[in-house]
Amino acid sequence: MTTRRWAALPVLLVAVFVTTLDFFVANLAVPSIRAGLRAGDAAVQFVVAGYGLAYAAGLITSGRLGDLYGHRRMFRAGLALFTLASAGCGLAGDAAWLVAARVAQGVAAALLAPQVLTLLGELYRGADRATAFRWYGTAVGLAGVGGQVIGGALVATDPLGLGWRACFLVNVPIGAAALAMAGRLLPRPLPAPRAAPRTPRAGLDLVGTGLVTAGQVAIVLPLIEGREQGWPPWAWWCLAASGPMLAAFVRRQRLLAASGRTPLLDLGVFADRAFAWGLVAVALLFGTSAGLSFVLALYLQDGLGLDPLAAGAVCTALNAGFFAASLRPGRFGAPVLLLGLCLLYDVVARAAPPYQVAMALLVVGAGMGLIMSPLLSSVLSAVRPERAGATAGVLGTVQETGGVLGCTITGTVFFGTLDGGGWRPATLAALSVLVAGAVGVLAHAVLRPRAPVTPDDREATRPQAPPELPVCPESA
Repeated sequence: MTTRRWAALPVLLVAVFVTTLDFFVANLAVPSIRAGLRAGDAAVQFVVAGYGLAYAAGLITSGRLGDLYGHRRMFRAGLALFTLASAGCGLAGDAAWLVAARVAQGVAAALLAPQVLTLLGELYRGADRATAFRWYGTAVGLAGVGGQVIGGALVATDPLGLGWRACFLVNVPIGAAALAMAGRLLPRPLPAPRAAPRTPRAGLDLVGTGLVTAGQVAIVLPLIEGREQGWPPWAWWCLAASGPMLAAFVRRQRLLAASGRTPLLDLGVFADRAFAWGLVAVALLFGTSAGLSFVLALYLQDGLGLDPLAAGAVCTALNAGFFAASLRPGRFGAPVLLLGLCLLYDVVARAAPPYQVAMALLVVGAGMGLIMSPLLSSVLSAVRPERAGATAGVLGTVQETGGVLGCTITGTVFFGTLDGGGWRPATLAALSVLVAGAVGVLAHAVLRPRAPVTPDDREATRPQAPPELPVCPESA
């Protein structure tokens, strides 16, 4: 059983890697997509935004679906849909087709993400869980910081003459192989007790689903598209409407819980202070990472005049630092991240050559690698196991929304300064925002409330190997 559990880990990590990667990989392909499909500005924007919007809006509901119908089953369904949607993107004949396929990809990614986190929590305990979440953080971080590198390499090398389509079609064989292995390697559930039949009272809250989805769309859509369109009135109306919709969602969840029915989201997860404060740090970290990727793509290519392949080569330093440090994460990640961003600020201020930019990025990547998996693990361990689905959905939503906010705020500062100051002042202004985000991550590392010690934590400190873990009956 132990060998089988570890054999399942690569399947879960591949799924989270490709779904995270696809949020970034299309950025470098946008010019080729525009030319190849003769797509307009709005369509090209939604090639990127449609994925992120569907992803962010579906995470909380997907976590609940996993609780209801089994995390293993929902994982396989999401992986199958993601693979088919990737094929649809690669075979798109026009812009509308591509946008629709990208939205389907986002829905599939939302279906996958909470199941991966929940299955990791069910499959591993004690020291094994810490190891599994360390690899999860590594996979997420490498996909985030390496998305533009991989996208640029695929567009530049043009494998099999596929052009931009390779960015999506590469997911098809990977997804098909992972799906085949998931059927054999992910543990099957034990038979459900006859005394606990599923009743309509424990079903999916459709009204709550509509409210939370509409509320999240009302936040994420204007953040993605508002800046591109000059902040039109509809963007502000959406943001204003999001508050009442989410407030109505929270009220409904409280009423359902008070009446003995099962809410879509267990609001009790926010009673754990370590979890709630950890979400703030996660949002800051992912916002800093996404904002940095956005600024680098513009500064290296348009500011320094590098081609996509050369820009990707510089960004490889970020990946290398992240990967090397993530193998042995530690408590000094936040200070190293802040130091790396300050070094990057200095390099840009001095108009240093690209190799010095790469050296600063090496330190930034090391900081992210040191902090990513310990932060995610501490957040997830702060709540009780029976709230795993809700926790995973909320955490995924915060990651995605944090990334969107990071890009939006950084982009707004960057372009606002670019109009009157040029590339270097604009990049420095954007880096100042990222430094502030790193200061927030450091403040959390110093001041965060500690999660209560659990039996799993005590088990992790024992020298002997952890005992075998029985398969959870709810994971189908």
